[in-house]
Amino acid sequence: MNLNQITIPSLDVEKATEFYKKLGLILIVDALPRYVRFELPEGDATFSIQQVDELPKGNRIAVYFENEELDKVVEELQQKGFQFDLLPTNQPWLWREARLKDLDGNPIILYKAGGNRKNPPWRIN
Repeated sequence: MNLNQITIPSLDVEKATEFYKKLGLILIVDALPRYVRFELPEGDATFSIQQVDELPKGNRIAVYFENEELDKVVEELQQKGFQFDLLPTNQPWLWREARLKDLDGNPIILYKAGGNRKNPPWRIN
């Protein structure tokens, strides 16, 4: 099994599209104003945004994007005007994370985990 794509809801797909393009995703399907799909600079998974009339209540979808040059990427995004809730910080689960929100309030976590992403010291055999 392979993860193909993640689709998130948005009240304004056009504005969300610009946000994610500025974040570095590459637009590959443009069915505005209802739907778009991106590919990422690395890997095979895709990322979609779908128009909704109302955002889900309660816990939000958290989207994680991994980058080996996390600190550099965060600095570049800050220069583009992105506001972060958390600058790159080492976490107890051995990842380095930075956090921000997209225009619909979905948490975006940019992180660097290296080998600990799939093989932390507490991994079950």
